[in-house]
Amino acid sequence: MDTIASLFSFITTPVSWVIVQFHKVYGAIFGPDTGWAWGLSIVSLVILIRICLIPLFVKQIKSTRAMQTLQPEMKKIQERYKNDKQRQSEEMMKLYKETGTNPLSSCLPILAQSPFFFALYHVLNGIANNDTIGVINESLLASAQKAHIFGAPLAAKFTDSAADVSALDASLTTVRIVTAVMIVMMSASQFFTQRQLMTKNVDTTVKTPFMQQQKMLMYVFPVMFAVFGINFPVGVLVYWLTTNVWTMGQQMYVIHNNPTPGSKAQAAYLERLTKHVTHHGKVRRRSEKTIVKAIVAKGRDRNEFERKFINALSKAGLAAQADGAVIKSESQAAAQAEDGTPTTGGTGTAKRQQPKRQSKSQRQSGGATGAGAAKPAGEPTSLSKSDDEPEDAKPAPAKKAAQKQQPGAGTRSKAQSGQRKGPQRPKSPSKK
Repeated sequence: MDTIASLFSFITTPVSWVIVQFHKVYGAIFGPDTGWAWGLSIVSLVILIRICLIPLFVKQIKSTRAMQTLQPEMKKIQERYKNDKQRQSEEMMKLYKETGTNPLSSCLPILAQSPFFFALYHVLNGIANNDTIGVINESLLASAQKAHIFGAPLAAKFTDSAADVSALDASLTTVRIVTAVMIVMMSASQFFTQRQLMTKNVDTTVKTPFMQQQKMLMYVFPVMFAVFGINFPVGVLVYWLTTNVWTMGQQMYVIHNNPTPGSKAQAAYLERLTKHVTHHGKVRRRSEKTIVKAIVAKGRDRNEFERKFINALSKAGLAAQADGAVIKSESQAAAQAEDGTPTTGGTGTAKRQQPKRQSKSQRQSGGATGAGAAKPAGEPTSLSKSDDEPEDAKPAPAKKAAQKQQPGAGTRSKAQSGQRKGPQRPKSPSKK
């Protein structure tokens, strides 16, 4: 490990200088020889490094999004060469080369941190061996050796002997308990970060080698941290635990606000966005407009969650625009204008009148002209006709036309005269 760390000695001086500057600030608050002063200096070093790596993290996100846009093409390759794994891998690598994507882009932040990690290890190892390194002189070296974090010296390791630990004015049992707890926390945070990525922010509809690599890293990295952690000084464990917590929080923020299309995180995000947009009637944040714009641009290539989002907006009378804005749909505006038109009575919308229900006798007689409802008052019921009337008793077409021209007069004259033309209807069916 000393040989590997010496390869990064060019960055040892800058790292040690940053630690010393932070130590001056925290030493004035907590005391120069305390574990808080040196421990917080290491934590601040991590935060500074991670802030400087934010552009690299943004590049990682863009590369990951580019990988996600290739999911349909990857699925086609899988289906086409499902029985030939070697050809499938060759076509995948060809696709990566043509589009300029890299499936290992998620490892960029870890690779970028490795020089700082080994430089810090070299600095703490020099403190443990009582060697000045970088800008840490003899007085700072003595102060760092006195610093204890929860009773464990800053430069102590899990594998140190009792003599080495006693030379740093500490107990071997305390050192091993503190380092073991920190190793477990470091491995657990790494596992939780990878698991959160695999379970919430991955499109599970397409199985790709990239997903298999991520799943493998979910189990490999925590084991690696646990194995190598027993050889890390307490200060390095503080560094790595802090960077894992930062990564976990940063990833939670990205999953919550910019999830992967087709993932469970996107389903939860679009559900929240639907409630927000339907309540306010518009999109207010720029990030939300960007996501809506991307969904609209997909057209028929939208996934299940995106289609559900568009349908929910339509049901609420809203429509997503190409620029990411959400406005009221034209059909909804027209429906509202039609519903708001008052009736002649001015009491709101016009109600649709249901047809009058016919009686059983009317249905049996064919209900022609609604005789029961159209009879004038006082007309004898004997004038109503039924199916028992013979065909020759039915009025001729010319007579029907005359009756249609003067329905009231013709009917009333028959009732007043009491005369009926044509064969008389039998009084009772039993006397037929």
